[in-house]
Amino acid sequence: MFESSDGGYSCGTRPFGAATAAMGGRVTAPRVVVAGGHSAGHIEPAMNFADALRQLEPAAEVTALGTVRGLDTMLIPARGYPLELIPPAPLPRELNLALLRMPARLRDSVQAVGRVLDRVRAEIVVGFGGYVAGPAYLAARGRGLPIVVHEANARPGVANRLAARMTTHVFTAGPDVQLAHATAIGIPLRPAITGLDRLALRTAARQRFGLRPGGPVLMVTGGSQGARAISAAVSGAAAALRRAGVQVLHITGPQHVLEVPDGNPGDPPYVVVPYVEEMQYAYAAADFAICRSGAMTCAELAAVGLPAAYVPLPLRRGEQRLNAEPAVAAGGALLVDNEDLDPAWIETTLIPVLTDPARMAAMSARASTVGATDAGVVLAGHVLATVAERRKLAS
Repeated sequence: MFESSDGGYSCGTRPFGAATAAMGGRVTAPRVVVAGGHSAGHIEPAMNFADALRQLEPAAEVTALGTVRGLDTMLIPARGYPLELIPPAPLPRELNLALLRMPARLRDSVQAVGRVLDRVRAEIVVGFGGYVAGPAYLAARGRGLPIVVHEANARPGVANRLAARMTTHVFTAGPDVQLAHATAIGIPLRPAITGLDRLALRTAARQRFGLRPGGPVLMVTGGSQGARAISAAVSGAAAALRRAGVQVLHITGPQHVLEVPDGNPGDPPYVVVPYVEEMQYAYAAADFAICRSGAMTCAELAAVGLPAAYVPLPLRRGEQRLNAEPAVAAGGALLVDNEDLDPAWIETTLIPVLTDPARMAAMSARASTVGATDAGVVLAGHVLATVAERRKLAS
């Protein structure tokens, strides 16, 4: 979509290669600062975007902003990007007078980001929400730098709502997200997910986890932090799942220990693992998932066509329920409230789905209709085009 005949990138603007070549024949790498930290839900799309940017423009210089809180120092360096730490400044959840008063903590963070932007000679800031995004947007605006916003959640956070008033470069996971100037593109995902052929990888994936090659497999996960309600409901229905011939791949989260009642010799496997580093194998092994409905989880399952029973986290004004609604409306997922989830629900509602191959196949096809696999490249192309346009205007 964005690649031009001369190897540059465009989005209604002059190609990146041509614009930089106009600068005395000297092409310099685009310098991009990425702001999306604290939680995996902000960090993952930011890093996936950075990977897509490097795919389109290998020379691109990407600097990530983060704080000592959360997962920044663990996840970002592991992806191979330099991390600049700034003082955390969580913004109020509402755009009100508390935000407008610019408390000292926020002012310090904005100044710290500004020093990073100056030192790396940033040409653009791309934000994904979270603790670091608000200060990054404000520092970029103060320097006249272009701001690009991506919102992964169905209900935007305050930092991205603020930024949407500063820029027209706004992108969202879905068309129902309420942000000014928004264009829906999906969520940037890893190539291992977007390029996954579940059927082709299934046999190897099941061998990897000690599962049988035939028969339905239910994947259970609460994300990296686990989910006790989901674990208790599924493990409590272990006997019923075995009687129905359903295998289970249960990812507990590294901080949780799960005791599952022993089965009889010859029963379908109930495999418990603390963590899966390469989730494409879990997705390929499974026929169905039961999980929370964080934005990244919903995006990945839709991209690979894996139907699910979503159990929204009962916090934050029902934000996770909104993330699941597109897949549910399309017929690619079930929705169950946390308080309604118990072993009886697994036995009476979920097992009949797991033992109906035709229904699972139909749900898989419908789940795929709400997935997007090119969001990273689309967003990266737009960023490169915006940098090229800025350079053209400055030349």
